[in-house]
Amino acid sequence: MAVITLTTDLGDKDFYQAALKGSILCILPNVNIVDITHNIAAFNIPQAAFVLKNAFHYFPKGTVHLIGIDCVYNENMRYLALQYHGHYFVGSDNGIFSLMFEEAPTEIVEINIIQDLKHLHFPLTDIFTKACCSVAAGYPLKSIGIPVEHLQEKVNLHPVIEKNIIRASVIYIDSFQNVITNISKDLFSKVQGNRKFKLNFKRSESITQLSWHYNEVPEGEKLCLFGISNNLEIAINKGNASRLLGLYLNDIVTVEFYP
Repeated sequence: MAVITLTTDLGDKDFYQAALKGSILCILPNVNIVDITHNIAAFNIPQAAFVLKNAFHYFPKGTVHLIGIDCVYNENMRYLALQYHGHYFVGSDNGIFSLMFEEAPTEIVEINIIQDLKHLHFPLTDIFTKACCSVAAGYPLKSIGIPVEHLQEKVNLHPVIEKNIIRASVIYIDSFQNVITNISKDLFSKVQGNRKFKLNFKRSESITQLSWHYNEVPEGEKLCLFGISNNLEIAINKGNASRLLGLYLNDIVTVEFYP
């Protein structure tokens, strides 16, 4: 059975999400629709990229991922369909793909499905739906678009390495209020070597030991670990790390290494 996932900023309050799903089912009644999330902050491209980047590879190859972020009609906006690591993605050419992918996609097309004027303000239920359903039904990308080579580029914030210090930033706060930084496990290990470390952040707080799991410290105690995203997280066991530690998006954290 074909699978189409949905990642949008439509929320759960209005009828927009239902309209999108209904439009898909009208074309492919037996398709398996999976919600990744509809709670991306409005037009927040980096947040959507982070969520989908960490979710898509859990799905079977051949899955089609619809990205409904910043896709309101604009005469200068390109809508793209592409293949990457055996998965298919449909979304706006607004830089999100460059934030998600480590390598160039295998194939990219600019979707040339004619916009239905009655859906002009909501292309998700028209162009995006038709493109996703065509790909999920087994049609090649070239049947829905014209090959292109380049994507719009956006750049993720990268940690800065200064001698014995990694200067990083908070890039995501999850539903448990765990604070996720842009320090990858690979980067941390490469800079650390066999040295000890001290993770510093607001309010003169610090952590000097990595945990393997959240329950490794007593309830209410802070910890840091590499979570499912393979990025360094700051958490409180069964607590609200973001609020209690005063850590929010784009805040700076540092890791200092010493013998």
